[in-house]
Amino acid sequence: MGSQAWGKYRLSNTEPVTEIVSFEPATGAELWRGAVGDVDAIVARARNAWPDWASRPLANRIELCRRFANEVLKAQDQFAELIARENGKPLWEARTEVETVMGKVDISVTAYAERTGQKKFDSALQGTAAVRHKPHGVMAVLGPYNFPAHLPNGHIIPALIAGNTVVFKPSEKTPAVGEFLIGCFHRAGVPSDVIQLLIGGPEEGKALVAHHDINGVLFTGSAQAGIAINKRLAGNPGKILALEMGGNNPIVVLDTPKINDAAALIVQSAFTSAGQRCTAARRLVVVDSMYDAIIDEVKNLADRIVFDEPFANPAPFMGCVIDNNAADQLMESFLYLLSHGGKAIKHMQRPDNDKPFLSPGLIDVTAMKERPDVELFGPLLQVIRVPDFAAAIAEANYTRFGLSASLIGGSPQDYNKFWANVRAGIVNWNRPTNGASSKAPFGGLGLSGNHRPAAYYAADYCAYPVASTEMDQPRASIGVGLREERRRKRRDVQDDEATQHGSAS
Repeated sequence: MGSQAWGKYRLSNTEPVTEIVSFEPATGAELWRGAVGDVDAIVARARNAWPDWASRPLANRIELCRRFANEVLKAQDQFAELIARENGKPLWEARTEVETVMGKVDISVTAYAERTGQKKFDSALQGTAAVRHKPHGVMAVLGPYNFPAHLPNGHIIPALIAGNTVVFKPSEKTPAVGEFLIGCFHRAGVPSDVIQLLIGGPEEGKALVAHHDINGVLFTGSAQAGIAINKRLAGNPGKILALEMGGNNPIVVLDTPKINDAAALIVQSAFTSAGQRCTAARRLVVVDSMYDAIIDEVKNLADRIVFDEPFANPAPFMGCVIDNNAADQLMESFLYLLSHGGKAIKHMQRPDNDKPFLSPGLIDVTAMKERPDVELFGPLLQVIRVPDFAAAIAEANYTRFGLSASLIGGSPQDYNKFWANVRAGIVNWNRPTNGASSKAPFGGLGLSGNHRPAAYYAADYCAYPVASTEMDQPRASIGVGLREERRRKRRDVQDDEATQHGSAS
């Protein structure tokens, strides 16, 4: 490849763009190519399919989603290999992702019943009142590349169960996985117009978000893209918008005798998935009393991390980042931190400039006057040394993001204080910042989200509550504030005269 370093994906050089090509990040081999979709035509089909899909019995929609899980099960090895090839993550991790795709169905069925269940109660005049939930209509799902099957599926399954139709635009960096995912739905019997794939780049994503026939946008990705979507829809409050935009997540270490365990939690938090998780730890905040012991053990463990191609034997802990552009930016970020007061604990290295493999990087940024509040989406962990717990909480909150935070060590009282004061949608104790449960809400605040958490709470934004009061026959009267009706008065007089006439007879 030489000087012509390849990217993760390439848009064709013709104008307008008509094709997207995806490459394997670990090898540079071409993996997939496909035509860019027609946004208007795809949305129109989804709109036409919605009335029938929404009016189907809930049990039917659930059954089709269960069949989807079975289709994924039948193709799980093929699916995992495709994810590993297109994303660059280790095969063991890709298999875990496929398992979460299958498991999402049962979790979503339970969540829908709990979060959007029907209610009936008595109302006036011996009638009833009811609360039911309706689907929004046509939902746009915009997926990321780091979990190209699991994260969009976390929107798609709840949306379909609720009765929405879906247009799914996968990341232009992982279109092959997106195509495979949608194929499983179609093979399961979900009508082709109910769940559709839109292949495209940023322009197609913008057109989909702004389309007048889209009723909701469910987005997972960068803060920059999420903010742009939020601005684009600011004048249209009728569209539901759920944003999950990553984080600059802190992991705080207080006094603990479990140095090895603490270091393992830190490494898991920072370097799993090559740091390409929105919940990955970006900042390690350590009190003075623990600094030397913790940093020595974290560096020792990070030095032992194996990073390699997805199918290597023995299996690596992590693979590459998504493409050369991402690797270039991370290396530049590491050098920026170094040149602005950061002190390298473990240098980030790139063994091959033509491939996006990076070793884990550790850098102490305590002395930096202004630490950039950005999400460095890769295996780069910044370390900040603080004098005490109060300073640690202040440092943890020194961010515009608010997705995940974890406390290592300390007492139950310390954790209560941490939980109450740290700003994050996920707050853990002696657990990693990542690896959130699908049985709990998943989301954050600030630049991390707009208070519409996904996972178990996805049911909340896939349907809206409708209040009703109901009787089997009309029944009403007005008891005050009406003038006497003349026709009724004349009729009453006539009735009286007829009665008198009858008596005389």
